[in-house]
Amino acid sequence: MSGTILDEIVEHKHREVAARSKSKSASVLKEQIAESLPPREFTQALQATVASGNPAVIAEVKKASPSKGVIREHYDPVAIAKSYERAGATCLSVLTDERYFQGSDDHLRAIREAVSLPVLRKEFIVDEYQVYETRAMGADCVLLIVSALDIMQLTVFHQLARSLELDVLLEVHNATELAAAVSLHPAMIGINNRNLKTFETSLDNTFSLIENIPDDVLVVTESGIRERADVAAMRARNVNAFLVGEAFMKAENPGAALTRLFS
Repeated sequence: MSGTILDEIVEHKHREVAARSKSKSASVLKEQIAESLPPREFTQALQATVASGNPAVIAEVKKASPSKGVIREHYDPVAIAKSYERAGATCLSVLTDERYFQGSDDHLRAIREAVSLPVLRKEFIVDEYQVYETRAMGADCVLLIVSALDIMQLTVFHQLARSLELDVLLEVHNATELAAAVSLHPAMIGINNRNLKTFETSLDNTFSLIENIPDDVLVVTESGIRERADVAAMRARNVNAFLVGEAFMKAENPGAALTRLFS
């Protein structure tokens, strides 16, 4: 990981966390967690959908990205989430990063109240504080990007998340990261098909890595799923869980786009 947008984001996140932890301490977050309801079963929901013979879709709610800029001008997070729920999404992914994705913690909270689906907090986790924060804001699953963390951080954050009853999506981009992820014996691994240096996507990334993932680990393919043929190619290789955002966000009706892609 060098010379990528991820480097810049991670550096910014450390500064952001320092500021956020001053305005709300970890002890306050822990108090909020103690008073909150249990999370919804994120991984279990995906597994149940796959077991029923259907593709399990994690539909993403995001306004912008570093590579594409603003993806959706008219952005109503709750309306988008509801359209996904009506269209049969299994879970949701909500961007909370403000600087690079124009997301918000409040978007996640509002969505979590408005729909019954489990919700992933899509964020760049670089500190334990953010894991507590994720649980306190009502998310059901946390994203840990392997390329942004060393193995010690990855292990500690993964254990902490599980102790807080959060599910974890470990995101990998290559074989080295995959080996680190597998060593944690996770329930779920996401393979990102996007090259962090060029931003190009290739579904071959998933195809090249799946052979090294134990059969009892749920594989989620991320990025680059744009056409029904992409879905069919994945399902032919027994990859049945999908995280899709951009293809839906560019459509006038995100829920209808989900139906077209996966029905």
